[in-house]
Amino acid sequence: MAATGSAVGLGNIWKFPYIAGENGGGAFVLVYLVCILMIGIPIMIAEVLLGRRAQRNPINTMRHLAAQADASSYWQLIGWMGVLAGLFIMMFYSVVAGWALDYVVASAQGTFSGGDKNSVGAYFTELTQSTNLQIAWHSTFTILTVAVVAAGVTKGLGNAVRFMMPVLFVLLLVLLGYSYQQGNFMAGFNFLFSFDFSKLSGQSVLTAMGHAFFTLSLGMGAIMAYGSYMPKDASIAKTVCTVAFLDTLIALVAGMAIFPLVFANGIEPSAGPGLMFVSLPIAFGNMSGGDIFGTLFFVLVGVAAWSSAISLIEPGVAWLTETFNINRLAATGSMGLVAWLGGLGCIYSSDFFNFLDKLTANFMLPIGGLLIAIFTAWVMKRSHLNKELGDISGLSFNLWYASTRVFAPLGVLTIFVYEVYSLFA
Repeated sequence: MAATGSAVGLGNIWKFPYIAGENGGGAFVLVYLVCILMIGIPIMIAEVLLGRRAQRNPINTMRHLAAQADASSYWQLIGWMGVLAGLFIMMFYSVVAGWALDYVVASAQGTFSGGDKNSVGAYFTELTQSTNLQIAWHSTFTILTVAVVAAGVTKGLGNAVRFMMPVLFVLLLVLLGYSYQQGNFMAGFNFLFSFDFSKLSGQSVLTAMGHAFFTLSLGMGAIMAYGSYMPKDASIAKTVCTVAFLDTLIALVAGMAIFPLVFANGIEPSAGPGLMFVSLPIAFGNMSGGDIFGTLFFVLVGVAAWSSAISLIEPGVAWLTETFNINRLAATGSMGLVAWLGGLGCIYSSDFFNFLDKLTANFMLPIGGLLIAIFTAWVMKRSHLNKELGDISGLSFNLWYASTRVFAPLGVLTIFVYEVYSLFA
C-alpha cells in the first residue's frame, strides 16, 4: 500500500492526462504501457530487491551490497542520487500540491461556479503570481508531509496509507461516475483509447519513458527504502506487479474521469498543465453539482500528492537516522526544511521550477534506474538474486533477468542519448 501510495500521485492525475492529450491519446497510452511493462516493472523489481536484501537506507544499501559483491564503493552514488532526486522533486511537487489545496477551498466556496476561460484563467494566474499565497500553501503541504514521516514507519507511513489509499480509490470512483453522468463519456473513451500515431515522435517516447519512471517512483530511493521495510516472506515480483497495475489503472481511470468533462465543455484536451487548474474548474463550474464534485476532485489530488510526498523525503530521513543516529523528528525536520527552501526557489522562479522538473524526470530518474538495473543484473551474484526472487518460476526469473540485464538498460540508454542529443542539436 505504501509503494502504491508512492506511485500514485500528481503524475497520475495532473501530469498523465495532459501529456496523453499532447501526444496522441491512445497511441501515447500504448507506448506508456510498453515502457511500464518492459522497463518500469523489471527495474522496480530490482530496486525493491536491493532494499530488501540490505535492509538499509538507499545510500547504505548500495555501499553494503557493493562490498558484498566485491565491487567499487562508487556504486553508493546510486543511493545519493536517489535521495537528492526525491528532495528535488519534493521542492516543486509541494508547490503544485499547494495549488491543489488552494483549489479545494476555492471550489468549496463556489469560486468557479459559472466561470469561463477568462475568470478561471485569471484566478490561476493570480494564484501563481502571489508569492505569499503560494508560500502559505506550500508550507502547509510540507508540514502535513513532515508530520506523517516524523511519526515513523508504522505509526506514520503505515497508518497514513491505510487511510489515504481507500479514500483515494473511493473519490476516484465517485468522480468517474459523475463524469459518466455529466460528461461526454464516449468522446473521452475514444480519445484515450484510439490511436493517433501522427502525433507520436521521439520526444513522445522520451516523455512516456520519463513518466513511467516518475509515476512508479523509480530511481529516487523511495522504492529501495520501502523494500528495506518489506518482510522476507513477501513476494517481490507479485507486489511490484500489483503496484504497477494499480498505478496504471488509476492513471487511466483519472483520464476517463477528466476527458469526458473536458469534451462536454468543448475544451481542448491538450491544454498542458493548465488542464487541471483552468480547464477542469471551468467544466465543474458549469455542470450540475459541479461545486461539490470539483471540491472532491481537488481533495483527491491533494490526497494523491500527500501519499507520494511522504516517500520523497523518507530515503533522506532513513539515511540520517541510520547513519548519524539522530532522532526521527530532527531528521525529518532537516529534510523538510531543505525541501521547503527549494520550494521557495520554485515559487520565485518558474525557470528553477522547470529546471528541477526536467532534471529529475528526464535525467536523474532514468540514470538512477539504468544504474540500478546494471548493478543488479551485472554486478550482484546471481545466487543472491535467486534467493530474493525464489518464489517465482525459472522462466519468470529468466525473463526478468534478461529484461533487467539487456532490454531495460538499452531502452533507458537509447532514450537518454536522444534527450542529450536534442539539447545540443
